Amino acid sequence: MARFDSPINIFALGGLGEVGKNTYCIESERSLILFDAGVRFPEANLPGVDYVIPDYTYLKNNRSKIKALFITHGHEDHIGGIPFLIRSVYIPVIYAPRLAAALIRHKLEDARIKDSVKIVEYDSDSIIHVGDDFTVSFFRVTHSIPDSFGICVDTKEGRIIDTGDFKIDLTPVGPNFELDKLARLGSEGVDLLMADSTNAEIEGYTPSETNVRAGVQEIFDKAPGRIIVSTFSSNINRIQQVVEVAVEHKRKICILGRSMETVVGISREYGYIKIPDTSLISDEDVRNYRSSDVCILCTGSQGESMAALSRIANGDHKNIRIIPGDTIVFSSNPIPGNGALVDRLVNNLVKQGADVKQNSLAFSLHSSGHPSRQELRLMLRLVNPKFFMPAHGEYRMLKLHGEIAKTIGIKPENVFICNNGDQLVLKDHKVTRGGHVQAEDIYIDGNDLDGLSSSVILDRDQLKSDGMVAVLLTVNSRTNKMVVPPIVYARGFNAASDSHVIRHSQMHAEEALNGLMKGKCTFSEIKATIKNEVSSYIYRKTERNPMIIPVIMNVNE
Repeated sequence: MARFDSPINIFALGGLGEVGKNTYCIESERSLILFDAGVRFPEANLPGVDYVIPDYTYLKNNRSKIKALFITHGHEDHIGGIPFLIRSVYIPVIYAPRLAAALIRHKLEDARIKDSVKIVEYDSDSIIHVGDDFTVSFFRVTHSIPDSFGICVDTKEGRIIDTGDFKIDLTPVGPNFELDKLARLGSEGVDLLMADSTNAEIEGYTPSETNVRAGVQEIFDKAPGRIIVSTFSSNINRIQQVVEVAVEHKRKICILGRSMETVVGISREYGYIKIPDTSLISDEDVRNYRSSDVCILCTGSQGESMAALSRIANGDHKNIRIIPGDTIVFSSNPIPGNGALVDRLVNNLVKQGADVKQNSLAFSLHSSGHPSRQELRLMLRLVNPKFFMPAHGEYRMLKLHGEIAKTIGIKPENVFICNNGDQLVLKDHKVTRGGHVQAEDIYIDGNDLDGLSSSVILDRDQLKSDGMVAVLLTVNSRTNKMVVPPIVYARGFNAASDSHVIRHSQMHAEEALNGLMKGKCTFSEIKATIKNEVSSYIYRKTERNPMIIPVIMNVNE
């Protein structure tokens, strides 16, 4: 276990050098509090992986110090890891805004976590004392989901602010950004600022969420048939605007997709989304209405194969099919890495006669929930921190955000570009670099909390790219002889069972084993010989590296 010379250490287990799995820690000698516990959704090169979560080993080793988890808002990259975290370590209390608290309760029920978890709701007036070490307060920010907050932590060594995800939207859907409160905190003195870096590559200001309404309105004015709108289920402000326009145009609204149904249901219950009961219909009732009277709101804007929009496009949905004349609205931008999936889905929809609308200069159908460079400058001016750590973003975003900070007067030596696990030490209102804690990726397949090791991911990648070759061998361990020659089978490898490569692989394996088995040998030595001989021969002939799997059957008769 690491020992600290300073009372306050700040580090991330996730969220630095990546977009997702935001998990930040502030630790004194006696206490540890966390900000957010998110997941990252896997890239295409992680076959079979459902989620990526942080390595919680450090928290397990310091479980007695954990006092609380604070949640900034209800997006998956900030709350999605909570079921995994809770099953790894005991969290005494979760403090969360009202909507995030409701989403967390549902998530814990869905994960069948039976142990009662204490969840306390906070608002912008809340002040929470965590022992004698931390005093935590909050300021409201604008983002793409209601009830989003930044967090201020006062310690004996100095003040720390984490913005959470935000953008400075002066005409928001919902309450205003508490700029006055943030400016007051800044004027009182802030030692370390940790700020959202997601849009640090984009100059100017992020357009207001209310700008999207005009583009949506124009499509509803002109669309002759059904309108199918696909967006993130967690983009509640966007969903509210779409349903308002749909109700104005007297269209019935059908909600599709499990996550969309869940989030809309919770948001209606808490008053964040307002849809008259008379405007809602089920997917079974869609056929009973004229096409021009229907709006379908669904998941799948990122081209996900199992999401509602893909199932509709592929003809796999039990009640909804694409009809020529449908207008499909993608109210989001593709996440980096998802462009090919989205293009494939769009082409499929167009082939079936749909009119597809995507975010463009012609139609403003999406606005990011993150700050562009002018907003980052404004945040830095308002807070005026002595020290700065860019957070919430890939490495290039963190680096650019650090450069922005230097241009407005923060000393270069006071800007810290960190990786997950890197510690900053706050002592007597000064920040310096500290040590490093374990903060690797853990790959989750299904609900297995143990996660997958990197070697398993490499094996899957090898199987995906080069296939496998199995070598079946029958031996008599008493006589130390082969009963029958080796038999080689190939799957996912470009070689037929009777091909030249397979036949000669069998011959090479038999020859090598005959030499090995002249003396006493173990099964491990037999397996190693088969792997080395067969893989070397196949690579020489094909320049491919299939996985070699020796299977030994022992016959002692």
